[in-house]
Amino acid sequence: MKNQIFVFFLTLLLFSCQEEVFLELRTVEPMPVIEAVWTDVGTMNFVKISKSRDFYEEEPNELIKDAIVFIQNLNTGLVIPFRYAEQANRYIPLNNVGGRKGDRYRLTVRWEDNEYQSEGVLLQPPRLDSIRYEFKDSRLFREEGYYITLYGDIPFTEDNNYRIRIVRNDTLLNNRNDYLLFDDTFGTSILNNGFELAGFPFRANDRVRLELFRLNRDAFDYLNQLVSLLFNDGGLFSPPPQNPTSNIRLVKGDKEALGYFKVSPVLIETVFIDPDLKMPD
Repeated sequence: MKNQIFVFFLTLLLFSCQEEVFLELRTVEPMPVIEAVWTDVGTMNFVKISKSRDFYEEEPNELIKDAIVFIQNLNTGLVIPFRYAEQANRYIPLNNVGGRKGDRYRLTVRWEDNEYQSEGVLLQPPRLDSIRYEFKDSRLFREEGYYITLYGDIPFTEDNNYRIRIVRNDTLLNNRNDYLLFDDTFGTSILNNGFELAGFPFRANDRVRLELFRLNRDAFDYLNQLVSLLFNDGGLFSPPPQNPTSNIRLVKGDKEALGYFKVSPVLIETVFIDPDLKMPD
């Protein structure tokens, strides 16, 4: 009985000693945050610019609407101007222009007395041959549902940095567990052998849109660091949170920028999960 009482009071003491701690973080001047996407699909291209905010601020980021934005094809010299679209809260290319595979592009953003630039090559895409889905029962680390497997080929010996975005029934899966990134660490036969989207169970009659990007290494590294930051719980054994390394450089002025420039081809496929359809062997 004495041991039980001791355990009770020890537990009570531990709970009573818990206190939520707010660190005194250094405040800094707001910095521009640039998110820029340039692909061979014109309707997907945009540049979004906002101002950073302090760690504990809960207000949404303030948008920057008065910047000069354009992208230049460094192979041909063609300049593509962007305009701010109020309804979309971002800058979009005039006439929804898209990029050309194999060409190198430079983003330029001018805001106040500052100018920012970043470059990337619009690489050739891998090949997707087929997409299959199969219903699987629940197991210890797997939910019940339909699982999608991609088949194709990656013929490249370098620049094998990929992201798959998933849109389910018009909703982009964009939580920290939904960033599906992979490279050639374990070889380039991942599509040949069948790449199952293991962490993504779907339901009957779901409509699934898959977008496969081949990224330049700096953009891939940025997204990897972003995912690590999203999983940082601020606990005792977590490293201090820090912004991902930007691939956007300051070429004029004195105010650095955050964010990244993604240049990539995109393969888009849509799958309807039909429970009555028997997939071929």
